[in-house]
Amino acid sequence: MLEPRLILILLAVNLVVGVLVTERFQRDDFPVDFVFGSGTSAYQVEGAANEDGRTPSIWDTFAHSVYDHGENGDVACDGYHKYKEDVLLMVETGLEAYRFSISWSRLIPRIQPHVTLHNFDLPQALEDEYGGWISRDIIRDFTNYADVYFREFGDRVQYWTTVNEANVFALSGYDQGSCPPQRCSPPFCVTNITRGGNSTYEAYLAVHHILLSHSSAVRLYRRKYRDEQHGFVGISVYTLGFIPLTNTEKDRAASQRARDFFIGEGYDSFMCLLYCRIVEPLVHGDYPISMKTNAGIIHYNNANVTDNPNALKTELRDFNADMAAQLIRSIFRGRGKYPVTPWSLREELKKFKLHYGNPPIFIHENGQRTGTNSSLQDVSRVKYLHGYIGGVLDALRDGSNIKGYFAWSFLDVFELLAGYKSSFGLYYVDRNDPELKRYPKLSAKWYSRFLKGSIELQKDASLVSVGHLFQ
Repeated sequence: MLEPRLILILLAVNLVVGVLVTERFQRDDFPVDFVFGSGTSAYQVEGAANEDGRTPSIWDTFAHSVYDHGENGDVACDGYHKYKEDVLLMVETGLEAYRFSISWSRLIPRIQPHVTLHNFDLPQALEDEYGGWISRDIIRDFTNYADVYFREFGDRVQYWTTVNEANVFALSGYDQGSCPPQRCSPPFCVTNITRGGNSTYEAYLAVHHILLSHSSAVRLYRRKYRDEQHGFVGISVYTLGFIPLTNTEKDRAASQRARDFFIGEGYDSFMCLLYCRIVEPLVHGDYPISMKTNAGIIHYNNANVTDNPNALKTELRDFNADMAAQLIRSIFRGRGKYPVTPWSLREELKKFKLHYGNPPIFIHENGQRTGTNSSLQDVSRVKYLHGYIGGVLDALRDGSNIKGYFAWSFLDVFELLAGYKSSFGLYYVDRNDPELKRYPKLSAKWYSRFLKGSIELQKDASLVSVGHLFQ
C-alpha cells in the first residue's frame, strides 16, 4: 500500500462553473495546522549572479539573450544580501511559511521553509556537456545534487519540491523554445532565438527524465533521510482550466481531449501528455495505458479550447499538434490581469480528490498580475487573494486534503516571461533606488491583517477601501 503523496500545487486553472464561493471568513476558519505563506525563486530574487562561486544557469543564458536594457537576474531584488531584511518583512507580515528555490548553480547556501531544487535554472555546464534534461545522465547528477541538500539542510527543511512546473518547463523549453534552454525546431518555435532541438519528441523526453530524476531523489530520501528527518518530497505541476470555445460537440470533445493530455482523466487517450505524465505516475506509481506518477499543481488563469483535427494530418507534429486541440487565450502569453474565478480552483481540487485519492496538497503559487508601475493600492490583487483564499476554504469544507496556500509572490521579482514589465508582489521593489527599498502594497497589509486576525482598519486608512473583505 503506497503512502499518501505530497502534492505541490501551483494553481493555473479557471473553470467557469456556477459554484458559490465563501466571501466572509477569517484565519481561524482554517485548520490550526494549515499554513499560509508566500514565495519567490532563486534566480528571480537573489541576484549576486557571480558571487561565492556561482556559475551560470540556463536561466542566466536565457535572460541575457532575450531581454533588453539589462533586464535579468544579475541583481534582481538582491535577496542574496538583503535576506535578513526580507525575513523581517515576512515576520512583520505574519507569514507562516515561505516557499523559495535553491540555485543548483550556487550549490551552497521560525518560518516554515518549503524548498524547490530546480526552478528553470539547470547549470549551463550540464546543458553544454550532455544536453541537460534530454539525457539520462541528468538522473545521476540531479540525485547527487538533491543528496547534498537533504544531507545539509534536511534537519531544518521538511518540505521539498524537486522540479517546479515540470510540464511548463518541458513544453516551453523543449517544444516552443520560449523558456530556457530554448530548444525547439521549426515550425514550432515561437521565438527567433533558439538553441537547436527537436520539438517532435524532446518535450516528452525531458518530462520522462524529470520524472525519473524525481523518483530517484524520492527513493534516496526515503532510504537515507526520512526516518530521521520526517520530511516530504513532492513535485510541482502547472494546471489549466479547459473551457470549450463554443458549445459544440467538437469543441467539448476537444476540451476533454486537452484535459486528457494535460491532466490525464482519460487514461485511454492517445497519449496522456505533460500533466498526465506527471500526475498519473506520481499518484499511481506508473504511467497509465498512455503513461506513469507523484505530483502537484499551480493556479492563475484559464484557456478556451477549440477542435483542431487537421493537426493530426501533418507529418511533422509536436505536443500541441498531437493534442489536436487549439488553446485560445492561453495563460502562457499576455500581461493583463487575471479574472477572479475562485470556483475554478474549488473544482480543480475536487478533481484531485476524486481521481487521485485526495492526496495532501500545497497550493504553492496563486496570485494576480499587474503592471510594474501600478499603484501601491493594488485593490485588484486584494480581491484576487480574498476570492481564492475563500475558494480554498470552500474546498477544505468539501473534504479536499489541502495543507497550505502560498501567494505569489512575496516581492516584485524578475518574471520568467515578462522580466520586470509585470509584477505579482505583495511588496514593491524600487529599482530606481540603489538600495532596492521594499514598500508594502495594499495586498501585503490585507494579507497581514488576515493572517493576524486583526480588523483594526482605522489604524491604516489605506485599508478602508477593502475593509468589507475582513468581515
